[in-house]
Amino acid sequence: MKQYGSQSMIAPLRTVLVKRPDEAFAVDDPLAWHYASRPDLHSAQQEHDALVALLHNAGATVVTHDIAQPKRADSIFVFDPVLITDRGAVILSMGKQQRRGEEAAMALQLAALDIPILYTLHGEARAEGGDLLWLDHDTLAVGQGFRTNGEGLRQLREALQPIGVTVIPVELPYYTGADTCLHLLSLISIVDEQLAVIYAPLLAVPFWQELQRRNFRLIEVPEDEFLTMGPNVLATAHGH
Repeated sequence: MKQYGSQSMIAPLRTVLVKRPDEAFAVDDPLAWHYASRPDLHSAQQEHDALVALLHNAGATVVTHDIAQPKRADSIFVFDPVLITDRGAVILSMGKQQRRGEEAAMALQLAALDIPILYTLHGEARAEGGDLLWLDHDTLAVGQGFRTNGEGLRQLREALQPIGVTVIPVELPYYTGADTCLHLLSLISIVDEQLAVIYAPLLAVPFWQELQRRNFRLIEVPEDEFLTMGPNVLATAHGH
């Protein structure tokens, strides 16, 4: 039984890759990384250990991404450098300059886990996992903002069309500008069949209409919870 493959935001998690916060995360120059303050490494590790425990309790096998990445504070966010499909991994290309290089480390880690590489973004293409949302098994929504560009969208289509996946673009708002991070998944999480948690004020109207066309029920997050990442939810299984 293979240890990879998913084209869903809500299918039961079986194997999960994580990276525990290390010294690279506890940066002395938080503003350079657009952090509000210097991370407390001990607290971050405790929170991460609690997350891993929750994943174990949900029945998932947790694998640690243990390739060292000095000076890459954001490398703990392993969702961003790669898209996993049923046929293998698509290695992405980071839109945030400080994160360039995470993709190569991820490719090495996946090779160690015997996960095949389906496609690698190249050239001027930029795409981060935080902008990629499986609406269903055969439809990938791709945010178009400061982290994922038009060439990234084109190459994702090139990579996924042969395996029967339709890619649809979703325009993202300027919000507070290029220096902050507003991914598509900052605005929406799918938590069950045709059920999503959203922050409606920043959703593009055509995307909201697409969700309506697909008969999604929408749970709206209020503004104060949006500011604490309220729409950013991980489903460990359908409705959980």
